[in-house]
Amino acid sequence: MADKPHTTRDPDGLSLGDRAAHAVLEYRQGRPAALEAVVREMTPLLWHTVRAQGVEPQAADDVVQDTWVALVRHVDTIAEPHAVLKWLLVTAKRGAWEAVRRRRRDERHRTELHDGPDPETGAHRELPTPDPAPDVVVVEDDRDRTLWTVFQDLPDRCRELLRLVSLADRPDYKHISEAIGMPVGSIGATRGRCLAKLRTLLEQSGADDIWRHA
Repeated sequence: MADKPHTTRDPDGLSLGDRAAHAVLEYRQGRPAALEAVVREMTPLLWHTVRAQGVEPQAADDVVQDTWVALVRHVDTIAEPHAVLKWLLVTAKRGAWEAVRRRRRDERHRTELHDGPDPETGAHRELPTPDPAPDVVVVEDDRDRTLWTVFQDLPDRCRELLRLVSLADRPDYKHISEAIGMPVGSIGATRGRCLAKLRTLLEQSGADDIWRHA
């Protein structure tokens, strides 16, 4: 009896995270079509994730491409395929942060070369630093630690939703729906309830000033 032809089409109803896991397993078996489909589907989400970190459009394209290359490079070492979606989002954000650091470093270097030494003293002009003052950094770091600690007390569903919604200035509810398996029409209301829970937790912890200054 002849073998039935293999199909890489995912079962209906799977979330984007499930489909990404399925695609990795298929790719390991020498069947790349499922991964190619996930690449097409997830690239816009990754691109908006990178752009939300302040990366220019062309550089965002490079970061997203590097993210997919990294996935293929490490595909055989991924121990938990169902963590692929989160891995991609984290890798894209880290690549975005590095791209922003490189851009700022290059801009400072160009500015220093352009300004040159002071014609009267011969000394190089002191350039204003774009970095915040140390006291501001301390306050912001303390606020972020407090917020992150309280955030961990939210239900898993809320944490996952708020992370995805915060990735872009204009989050794509369709991709978020697919990523976490939540109907598009429920995302806005659920987001509101999750933010209300976060506010309540902040108030209970005595850190409600974080909410007022958010």
